[in-house]
Parts: sequence; structure tokens; C-alpha cells
Amino acid sequence: MMKKILKISNTPRSISGLKASFREEGLPFDEVPVLPDEKEQKDVFTAKIEKEMEEHLKLKGYSPKTVKAYKHNVTRFLDYACKSPEMIINQDIRNYMLFLLETQKCSHSYANQVLSAIKIYFKELLNRSDILYNLPRAKKESTLPEILSKEEVARILKSVRNIKHRAILYLVYSSGLRVGEVVRLKVNDLDQDRMLLRVEQGKGRKDRYTLLSQVAVDLVNKYIEREEPEVRLFPGGKEDHFITERTVQKVFRDACDRAGIRKDVSVHTLRHSFATHLLESGTDIRYIQELLGHSSSKTTEIYTHVSNNSIRKIRSPLDDIF
Repeated sequence: MMKKILKISNTPRSISGLKASFREEGLPFDEVPVLPDEKEQKDVFTAKIEKEMEEHLKLKGYSPKTVKAYKHNVTRFLDYACKSPEMIINQDIRNYMLFLLETQKCSHSYANQVLSAIKIYFKELLNRSDILYNLPRAKKESTLPEILSKEEVARILKSVRNIKHRAILYLVYSSGLRVGEVVRLKVNDLDQDRMLLRVEQGKGRKDRYTLLSQVAVDLVNKYIEREEPEVRLFPGGKEDHFITERTVQKVFRDACDRAGIRKDVSVHTLRHSFATHLLESGTDIRYIQELLGHSSSKTTEIYTHVSNNSIRKIRSPLDDIF
């Protein structure tokens, strides 16, 4: 008599269904331990690593955005290596960095962020300094930010009809805010007596004050009068949540489309444009550094390369010929 073999997934749900079928047919069923399938094991393993990384980074005082990025960087690397952390060697990390740079065409800054996350996990959580020797960082790329002219900024801002969305973009440009800073603003961050805007726990967990434009204040006050926000200046759909960064990015992209802007820009471009326009109007770069919340003046100096004040004073030799 020929025997038949039936294969099913080794999961609690599949085994439960099989037992029910045996009971209906009055057939004996030998109980066997149910082992988690490969995907389930992987999910448990990934969750464990992410939890360990999250707790460790929070204790180190890293921002929620950095915590999220670092823990995913580590689990993506381990997924690529297809090895347990104990079996990882130096060459595995090298291969992954080359994969990111050559195959994935990732930026050097992203590759360096990944390497930092991997080093924290293996050195600080697993005490494995043995695999971290001689791992070079990619040379930092020298890139210039895209800048919008004042006329382009005006076209973008005028194209936004929703008063809440327009108020957000007004503040980003007029105060030089990061998108993560503007969405987290509170109503009492507006110091209208001194015409200052308080940015609480910006990048690097630093508080700072920046400019508060009268034009922006007038619009924001109209928005507050109409929408009556209580604590958060720009609340989101859920209770006690702020509007998401993704929503603001979409608002900006839609505004650029309506304004006919074809440059490769994002909300952050408004911050770059704020700094460049201040520099072009004669504002000392040290003040701009304070307004932007930069720790180093070298970061702010990039705007000297995109300011057109000095360049416009130079006459092209072609103009002297004809």
C-alpha cells in the first residue's frame, strides 16, 4: 500500500486546522511540539535587536529620529549578512559598506550613518571590538544646497490656500526652521512682545531663539483665531499629536507644482533659502549661525558658496569681448 505525505506550514494556525480535520474524521492525532516557522523566528530576532538598540540609544540621549534610523540600519545589515551577530566578521561589514556605496548608490553621509550604527551595536551592546578594526569612513561629499530666489519663495507661499499649511511654510522660511521643528511648535513658543520664536529641543537637543517675522505673525494670528489650537500650534488628526512631517512635505511639493517650480527642492530648501537671503542682505554669518542653531560656523559657511552677491560683482571676460 502506497503511503501519501502531506506537507503544511509548521505554524500554530496550520496545526490547529489539521487537528480539527483529524477530529472530524475520527482519526488519531499525535501531539507534536509546534516550532515557529523561519519568518516568525526572524521577526522575533529582529524585534529583539531593535528593542536592545532602542533602549541603549535612548539611554545615550539620542533623538527619536536617530534611534529609529540606527536600529533599522543594524537589522538591515544583519539581514544582508544572513548570519547571527556572533558569526559576523570584519569582511561582512566591509562588503555591506561597498554594497551600499557601489550597488545601492547611497550617499556617503548615509553610509557613514550606517557604519556608526553598526559600530554602536557590536562594540557597545555585544562588546565585539574585534571586528571593528580598520573600517574607513567614506569621504564626506562636498555638495551645495539648492536655493530658491525670493521671487520663487513668494510664488510658492502664495499658491497655498489652506491657512494652516500656509502658516507652517511662512514660519519655516521666515524663521529658518527645520520641518521637524515647525511641526512641534507650541502656541506659547511665539514671543510676540520680543518678536522671537522659541525652538524647543531642536537638532542636537538644543533650545534656541530665532526671528519672528511680522508678516508671519499676522498670518499665524489669523490661523489661531480661526482654528483655536490649544497647546500644539499645528495639531494633527489624532488627539495630542502634531501634524506629521510627511504631510508638510506633501503640502510643499504640491505648492511647488502649482507655482511652476522645477528645481529639486524640499521643505528644507526654505531653510537654506532663509540663510542665503540673510547673508545676501548683509547679515553677519555668526548671527545666521545662531538663528539656524548650528554648533559649528563651518556648517553655516556653506551659504557663502551659494550667495550670489560676490559672484554678481565679477564681470565675465566674454562681456568685454563683445
